[in-house]
Amino acid sequence: MTITMPLALEILSILVFGSIIFVWGIRYNNIKDEFKLFKLPNWLRDLVGIFKFSFAIMLFNDNLEVVRLGALGIAVLMIAALLTHVRLKSDVPRMLPSFSLLCACIAIAYMCTQLLLPA
Repeated sequence: MTITMPLALEILSILVFGSIIFVWGIRYNNIKDEFKLFKLPNWLRDLVGIFKFSFAIMLFNDNLEVVRLGALGIAVLMIAALLTHVRLKSDVPRMLPSFSLLCACIAIAYMCTQLLLPA
């Protein structure tokens, strides 16, 4: 079986969406604890959650421009998360989820760009 770029895009989108649902839905108490640990306000946590869910839903749109925008939105949030971890001198293992999600979203955005190019 050959994995085509559209298939890889769909698989990666499902993985990113699933990880956001898992972390921000099922393990939401961990998110609350982490924002408290970093001394970040509740309104920022809620705003980040709204943006993450919105961008994650965009990953399943039929329009690749919308998918790319959703992936880039999550990537920006992951850059902010990584910078927060660096600023607070977090251990590298705590940074891995943000870094992994950033890489996945960059890959999604790249694939969207390639698929949007005229053949």
